[in-house]
Amino acid sequence: MNRQRRRFLKAATAGGVAYAFGRTVGTLDAQMTGVGGFGDYKALVCLFLFGGNDSWNMFVPTSTAEYNAYSRSRGGGTASSLAVDRAALLPVMYDGQTSGDPTYGFHPSMTGARELFQSGRLAVMANMGPLLRPTTKAHYQSAATSGHALPPQLFSHNDQQDQWHSLRGRTISKSGWAGRVADVLNAQVASQQLSLNVSLAGQTYFQAGEIARPYVMGAAGATNFTGFATSGVGLGRRGAVEASLTAALASKSNTVYERSYATIQQRAVQFADRVNGSLATARDFSALPNTGMTLSGLQTQLRTVAKLISVRTSLSLSRQIFFVSLGGFDQHDDLMADQPGLLATVSNGIKSFYDALTEMGMENSVTLFTQSDFGRTLTSNGDGSDHAWGGIQLVAGGAVRGGRIYGQYPLLEIGSSLDVGGGRFIPTTSADQYAATLASWFGVGASDLPKVAPNIGAFATRDLGFLG
Repeated sequence: MNRQRRRFLKAATAGGVAYAFGRTVGTLDAQMTGVGGFGDYKALVCLFLFGGNDSWNMFVPTSTAEYNAYSRSRGGGTASSLAVDRAALLPVMYDGQTSGDPTYGFHPSMTGARELFQSGRLAVMANMGPLLRPTTKAHYQSAATSGHALPPQLFSHNDQQDQWHSLRGRTISKSGWAGRVADVLNAQVASQQLSLNVSLAGQTYFQAGEIARPYVMGAAGATNFTGFATSGVGLGRRGAVEASLTAALASKSNTVYERSYATIQQRAVQFADRVNGSLATARDFSALPNTGMTLSGLQTQLRTVAKLISVRTSLSLSRQIFFVSLGGFDQHDDLMADQPGLLATVSNGIKSFYDALTEMGMENSVTLFTQSDFGRTLTSNGDGSDHAWGGIQLVAGGAVRGGRIYGQYPLLEIGSSLDVGGGRFIPTTSADQYAATLASWFGVGASDLPKVAPNIGAFATRDLGFLG
């Protein structure tokens, strides 16, 4: 059993049943008027790019000096070059740009992202990653003797995924930052008929809470239990299973693992009916149609998210955090051959999801943001790149102050003041600042932000300003 599964089962034992089923029917009016909760609807959608996205090729400097440094660092002109051809990049004009400033462009496969950026609906977060406090190259090099705190196990997939998901730093935590958002807002969303946190991409540390429980479903909807018909033997079989689960939860002799299993199974049975019944009434979207167009796996996840948003009133929902994902980014090999397709999938997914939101007038209420294990080295290993640290993330939505670059886009030069070896860049903006900005827009009060982003106090800026 892997670590994330163990964490999830452990978290599910405390208060899971009360949270999952302590919802009352007929609370829609109170929810929509904000009595005991919110008077509006907002959603965050985390798109996690598993494997470590080589984001220096996603958004690239195009001005002569900056592009030349990038090309040299990526082996431009050699057989092992990782540099995207300058002429192929999709140029952008960014807000606040003046004559003589560096210029940039998106990867040639990212036409959708570029369109959203130019229309002010997508922002670029430059050189971001997990940090416990502001860190310089001198801090990094002397950390072993000076005591300067660095995130543990840098450049490790599992550990750095955990850092993005939990912001835990060097402490032990069984909750992720989205789970803690749900904990903080638990009383305000008490009338919701579905968990605040919903994953369409498996169990995730990101959404595990101390109090609030996430709900995990399939990419296209909840998975129904085989053999549970609505009449006859199937209906009797369902009744017997539910009775056994109830008995398992009530038994004081059962182990914590048995009760955890029963909790999860009981939630799955009841939520499958609730979710699929609501999805059956959801609207269709021309941007993410049910038929007539082949969708990527990411688009299928995002279509289901859009459908759940469209039935928000029937489930008394006012706040939701969704988790979707795309894998394949651990590109030690074949980077130049495989990356265009991956980045096109990301770009097309974000653009079609935004278009679906506009079809139902919800684009200002939903913010999508990316995360990934880490950035990657500028240097080539012959056919790909290796694990690094800082990288670029994207944020999209109607509430986003887009068409801008937030943070400090570094000079992509080997041996620069931020390079700790091979083009591994120390982040200049922290994942805690990113999470705090998103959580604040979502409705978390200033006094609760340190609970969500525990390292935020080490940074001068809590709100990065990319959300209106």
